[in-house]
Amino acid sequence: MGNDLRRVQEGLEPLDSKPMGAVLPGCYELRDADKDFWYRVLYTQIEGVIYVLHCFTKKTNKTPRNDINTADKRLKDLKRRLAKEKKEKRKKR
Repeated sequence: MGNDLRRVQEGLEPLDSKPMGAVLPGCYELRDADKDFWYRVLYTQIEGVIYVLHCFTKKTNKTPRNDINTADKRLKDLKRRLAKEKKEKRKKR
């Protein structure tokens, strides 16, 4: 997973990734597996910065709703924080 995150940082395509589509617009899923689990990292990229929203394991093809909700909440919190920081920067000018 770390190598795929590095690839994204360098502007390259990760080896095993897919967009989360309508479920989490603007977010992507990195995927890896071993004999017991599928490992997932949900991330987004905003203004060239990669934000890892959630990491988890699963045993089925479907991403559990709880994990999607966790990433969605963190994405909303992130966007609020970035908007607040941007607003504060403008005030200081």
